[in-house]
This record gives sequence, structure tokens and C-alpha cells, in this order.
Amino acid sequence: MAIQAYINFDGNCREAVEYYSEVFGTEKPEFMTFGDTPPDPEFVLPEEMKNLVMHTYLNICGSKVMFSDTFIGMPYIVGNNITLAIVIKDIDEIKVLFNKLKVGGIVGMDLQETFWSKCYGTLTDKYGIGWQFSHESDN
Repeated sequence: MAIQAYINFDGNCREAVEYYSEVFGTEKPEFMTFGDTPPDPEFVLPEEMKNLVMHTYLNICGSKVMFSDTFIGMPYIVGNNITLAIVIKDIDEIKVLFNKLKVGGIVGMDLQETFWSKCYGTLTDKYGIGWQFSHESDN
């Protein structure tokens, strides 16, 4: 199991990732925008969000580093815009780790199935560290 860094930006993710790709000589990044997500009739995506980056990653010096823009209205504070991501195939292990780290912390999103993961959730632990948990698919 490897822990991966997840860095959020305030609307300039694409620019930053293209810069990092050039600096580190990585493959050209692929971007999933908020507008690429399946439509949800209960939530209309604000027009200004559609071209912002929901997810991308680079392999930098042997480590997968993931990136996205913050969603409009979510707090963005330089220095608090990095979380650690646990991405593994064992859903039971995800649940155990999530439940241990949430004690004394704040759950941002309870573990649940999403369109990108069979099991995904977020929390901030009792020390203020942000964590993301995601099931790694076989794709």
C-alpha cells in the first residue's frame, strides 16, 4: 500500500499540472473536468465549474501525485490544500482505517459508492490532517 499526495488548487489546477508535467518531464496529463461527470438532476453544476479540473495525476519521480480544483464555495487555504490518499483494493481495510482515523476527527464524506469508486470517503483526523480513502479498481 502506498500513500499518495492529493493537491487542490483554486481554479488554476490545469495550469499548475501542465507546468509540473513540463518541469518533471512526465507524460502529458489527462484531465477529468467537473463538466465530465454524470449529470445529477438533484444538483445542477454551476456553469463556472464545468471546465475546472475534478481529477488528474502525474507520476513524479516514481510517485503518483493527484490534483484537482476546489469546488466553488469550498474553503481553499494555501497550506491546507494537500490531503493524503489511501487507494487500495481491500474495501474491508479501507473501512477499518477510515473508522480508526475518524475517531476524534471530522468526517467530510462518509464511505460510500461513487461513480469513480466502489468505496470512497474523506475525513480530517484529530490532528487536522486530511485523508481520502478510495477503492482501487482493476481497470
